[in-house]
Amino acid sequence: MAAANKRPANLSTLTPASKPTISVEEWEASAPLGDLEVKSVNYIQAASERAALPPKFSVEDPSSSSRPSTPTIRGKLGQGSRPSTPNLSAAHRHNASHALHPKQPIQTPQQFYDWFSLIDRSVTHSQEAHIRAHLESVSDHLETCDRLIQRIDDIDREVEDMLQGWRSVEESGKSLKDACELLLQERDRLLDMTVSIDERLEYFQELEHATRMLNHPGESLVLQTDFLYMVERVDICIDYLKAHRHFKEAEIYLLRFQQCMTRAMTLIKMYFVGSLRALTTDVSKRLSEKDVSTTAQMHLLYTRFQTVSGPLAPLLAELERRAQAHPDDLSALLAECHTAYFSARKSLLVGRLMEEIKGLDPAHTELVELTRAGCSYLKQLCTDEFNLFRAFFNSGEEHLYQYLENLCDYLYDDLRPRILHEQRLTALCEVCTVLQALMVLDIPSVPDSSSDEEADLDELTVDLDQPRRHRGLRTLHISHLLQMVLQDAQTRLFFKAQSVIQAEIRYYVPKPEDIAYPDTLVAARKPVSGTEIKEKQSVSRIFQVKSWDKQETWYPTLQKTVWVLSQLHEFVKPAIFDELAQEAIKYCLQTLVSAAETLRSKKPPESVYDGHLFLLRHLLILKEMTQNLDLVHRNVDRGIDLSGVPESLASVLGKTTSLLPNALLTSLGMPRDEDTTDVRHGIDQLLKQACEDVITAAADAVSGSLRSWAERVRLLYALDNDPVGPNGEPELPRMDYSLQNSWAGADSAISSINGIPYRLERQTHDRAMQLRLYIEDERTVEVLLKHIQERIVDDWMYFRNLAWNLYNGAIRNKIPTEDMIREMVANGFREDWVYQEVPIPYSFADVVASRIAAAAASSSNS
Repeated sequence: MAAANKRPANLSTLTPASKPTISVEEWEASAPLGDLEVKSVNYIQAASERAALPPKFSVEDPSSSSRPSTPTIRGKLGQGSRPSTPNLSAAHRHNASHALHPKQPIQTPQQFYDWFSLIDRSVTHSQEAHIRAHLESVSDHLETCDRLIQRIDDIDREVEDMLQGWRSVEESGKSLKDACELLLQERDRLLDMTVSIDERLEYFQELEHATRMLNHPGESLVLQTDFLYMVERVDICIDYLKAHRHFKEAEIYLLRFQQCMTRAMTLIKMYFVGSLRALTTDVSKRLSEKDVSTTAQMHLLYTRFQTVSGPLAPLLAELERRAQAHPDDLSALLAECHTAYFSARKSLLVGRLMEEIKGLDPAHTELVELTRAGCSYLKQLCTDEFNLFRAFFNSGEEHLYQYLENLCDYLYDDLRPRILHEQRLTALCEVCTVLQALMVLDIPSVPDSSSDEEADLDELTVDLDQPRRHRGLRTLHISHLLQMVLQDAQTRLFFKAQSVIQAEIRYYVPKPEDIAYPDTLVAARKPVSGTEIKEKQSVSRIFQVKSWDKQETWYPTLQKTVWVLSQLHEFVKPAIFDELAQEAIKYCLQTLVSAAETLRSKKPPESVYDGHLFLLRHLLILKEMTQNLDLVHRNVDRGIDLSGVPESLASVLGKTTSLLPNALLTSLGMPRDEDTTDVRHGIDQLLKQACEDVITAAADAVSGSLRSWAERVRLLYALDNDPVGPNGEPELPRMDYSLQNSWAGADSAISSINGIPYRLERQTHDRAMQLRLYIEDERTVEVLLKHIQERIVDDWMYFRNLAWNLYNGAIRNKIPTEDMIREMVANGFREDWVYQEVPIPYSFADVVASRIAAAAASSSNS
């Protein structure tokens, strides 16, 4: 055993250097196996594990040999990780002369090593047998696959050859198809050329047919259906040849076709003139008979012509259409038809028209009635003539209106002198009203169901069942016929209005009763009869202004201005009306200012306030009128409602007690000074100054003397709180309070305070009632009263501040406060205010002192 244990050591010392090996993990990492390979290896491994060792290496009894036996390895190999050596057959197992058996006994370690290496190589070879077998199987499969690929390539080549053959056949078929198509195209081209030649020849061949028809004798030719058909085809041929002048002999054929067209249209003209002449002769003969009724006359003059228009209208429509298309050649023929028609109608109507005008008695009939009756008759006559003309023609509007104007001149020759010599402005306005009413009621448009689309000129197809009608006569505009008379009336109205403005506004001389204010207003407050009220309301509706209820209280020039402008407003052009309105308003303003000056100087100082109120009242009325007239500058809409003016006036005037600001003009609907140049600017400036004058005059009548006294005292004496100069004295001398009867003393101030119950509320009430008498809108009155109140309160506060700093404070507790003065002024402004008797003597200063003391005590207790 010891020897056996030492043998491996000896062997290792004798074994040559080993070759580099590779581990299983490295092998697996270098050559990974798939699922199929792993299954194959496992199958081979399982098969190899069941193989037996060669017979030579079978386990023998160790006692049968004198030499040490080889260790039994069968069980170890079956349990080891390496695959076992494949089993050998039983014959080889017992064969003692196996190739692996040592030929000579092993005597040296080298021999044993050689024998062991041989055994190891044999085992290795036996273990790789299944791999070699698998490799051989794989090689067989590869060869089979290569044969299959080779076969597929052969088949692919055969398919490619078949495809090449198919392509060759396809290309040959396509070439044949292309050749057939070229032949078909050539056939179609030849057919199209044949048809095109036939179509072009058809236009040239039409000349023979047209010439043959026109050579047919008799005037009834134009009534044949084929005649209009031929005319239409000739017209198409003319248009075609004009578009294709490059054709051979096109110019010659074009000239011949034009000659045919002229001959055809001449036949239409001759037939129309002949028919019209025969009809006119017959109608004239019938009208010349006696006892022809009006109905019979209308029948002869219109129904007979309407009947004849049926067959003639299509012929004339063709003439009109061709004359429009070829004006140089055919317009003269159409003009001859118009002339013949108007001559025939005029010969029939002039006599009847003269009789109708004579029956109106132009020399004696009232102008308005003459205008209404005469123009109404002319309108009806022109309407009938227009409808009759339209039954024949659909063009010639200019000639038609000339004809109608000639008919109207028979009445205008008598009407025009009457208008130009009319002196009444109202009559001229009524004449304008009648004329404008007739001009507004024009005949409505006649619907035109015909189409304006023309047929294709290159087609010789004609639809005579639907004759084409060009857009022509549709509506009779009677305004064209009445415009001349209306202009004459407007011109006369303009000059007459200027005359009235100059005579009755600019140079108006006022009468005493014209400026009898406020007596005129007081008399107007009395109840009037219902008839008078209705009359005034009808006048006030002219401009639809709500505040013009009593125009008899206006100054005459203002009444005349409103009346003239109301008459002109709807009957003259806006530019002319603007000129007249500005002229009338300018002169009216001058007369109002002059009348106000006269009224102020009538009985001063009582009449001063009346003069200012007079001007303010009329300026407000004039301003309201100009707002509705929309003069020159169209930035103010017509019919503006001035109901919101007092609120704007109140909001502006509540912020100032001095001169009215420019913003007041905007609140009154007035443009600013820099934004207007028309007459409204003058009204705005005068209205602004009038408001200030009314406020100042009312306040001065109540508190003006008090403020004058205070300003005089302040001018002459220094107050107790005035600063002193370098010499220890103020600039003004101090008042000597020891003087009892001084005009500026405390007694004088107390006297002014004691006079409040006797004067303040009464004077305030008088001014407020006088203001309400002139200004009827209560909201405007409230705005002005508020400013008058502020001015009066300002005057008393000025007096209070002055007296507070005089007399060493002796009367401070006797001066009324601002709230007291404001309350008394507000009481005086009330319409239901009643004067309450005050005992004499009565010390209002002591009453004020007691009230102030009571208020101070109540304030301290609270």
